[in-house]
Amino acid sequence: MTSTETAGQPGNDSDSPLRHEESDRGAAPQFVLPLVARIERAEPPARTDALETAARAVLVLLSDERSAGDGEWAAAVRDWQDARIRKVVRRARGAEWRRAGALQGITVTGHRAEVRVFPPVPLDGWPKDLARLQVSGTELDDPEPPGAPAAGAPVLWLNPGLEMSAGKEMAQVGHGAQLAWWELSEEERAAWRAAGFPLSVRSAGCAQWEELTRGGGPVVSDAGFTEIAPGKTVAVEGVDRIRSLPR
Repeated sequence: MTSTETAGQPGNDSDSPLRHEESDRGAAPQFVLPLVARIERAEPPARTDALETAARAVLVLLSDERSAGDGEWAAAVRDWQDARIRKVVRRARGAEWRRAGALQGITVTGHRAEVRVFPPVPLDGWPKDLARLQVSGTELDDPEPPGAPAAGAPVLWLNPGLEMSAGKEMAQVGHGAQLAWWELSEEERAAWRAAGFPLSVRSAGCAQWEELTRGGGPVVSDAGFTEIAPGKTVAVEGVDRIRSLPR
């Protein structure tokens, strides 16, 4: 599902694209970060597992050495972050998943979920084997309530007033994870990566959501191109917990 992040709290690091005005980013050439979720018909992953895996996949791509400095993906990542931050989640199974796995990218696994993230591509320049994959209809459920968020890790809280497909939510929590990443120093990022990017995704209560969006932490605002009207979708709570991880 297509998703575009348009607002949030500026990060501490100079590579945060939020240092640019939105008008500047909208005028730049547009790129998109492709994510493909493996959803086999007989054994689909649980919804929360897929959401958390998608969020970590974004972080794995951002932290990969190929995305930094003179790495082979670095120019594409910079161009993507200098424009609107677009992510598109597609789904695959069977032979589709195997073809996606043959393309340059990184597969991230959760409890049972698998999400493959690829370096950014031009908005109209998708590889053929990814462009043919379905975007709509990515529906997943949690067989049991997900329980309390993991202790000592940030939580990506979903807006309880919105109804979104699983694919749309996967893109939104990817935005939330990216906003948390921009809040951190290089040392803090390295510690988070070394710990395996611990995080949780949960749906907030109504009163809790109001507090979260007024608390000064990173908040994702969707541009409203698909599924929902423009507005706030994810609030990130607990970035300071990342700073407490062992160096």
